[in-house]
Amino acid sequence: MTGLIELSGIRKIYRTKGGEVRALDGIDLSIPKGAFLSITGHSGSGKSTLMNILGCLDKPTEGEYFLDGFPVSSMKESRLSYIRNSLIGFIFQGFDLIPSLSAAENVELPLIYRGISKGTRRRIALTALETVGLGQRINHRPAELSGGQQQRVAIARALAASPKLILADEPTGNLDSRCGSEIMSILKGLHSLGATVIVITHDRSVAAMAESCIKISDGRIIN
Repeated sequence: MTGLIELSGIRKIYRTKGGEVRALDGIDLSIPKGAFLSITGHSGSGKSTLMNILGCLDKPTEGEYFLDGFPVSSMKESRLSYIRNSLIGFIFQGFDLIPSLSAAENVELPLIYRGISKGTRRRIALTALETVGLGQRINHRPAELSGGQQQRVAIARALAASPKLILADEPTGNLDSRCGSEIMSILKGLHSLGATVIVITHDRSVAAMAESCIKISDGRIIN
């Protein structure tokens, strides 16, 4: 095992009244530590299913997935939850911030699940918000922030736990082009500091900002 991510023969099959649906149909993929990769494809191509498996949010029907050497495709849910919290930072299109919490409190959430003390959580959260340029917005709630600023909070939350993998699902999908470019610049900056970043997107211009790109079609990698 040489990559941070190693997928072998990954299939995800849904059984419906109309028969089998192969959302993923034999994915082999190796992603090294420190990569900046985009995964692109049309709606229904299988890229969202692949994202769910990469993020340990779902398990494959067949095949093996090793994340940082851990055989996550065969793990029980309790162990998978630990892997998600310790190794992966998620960034979603819809930001997924809690409206009643401040920016700093939203960033602290994953650290609570890791049992980190209150004072240490706050220091880490403030540093992460400074990193994404929101040091002056730590007490603002999501409704008091622009879309671009909310996504910056989501990025700060993802990086606060120092994950080995940052997984961004359509991170610019709800933003205008200027804000989208700013978010991608932040992700490129995190990559330059050593983070492994995977961006799932249908936007070719966003995909082109990564160091490398793979395309999914009908559940298969086609390039």
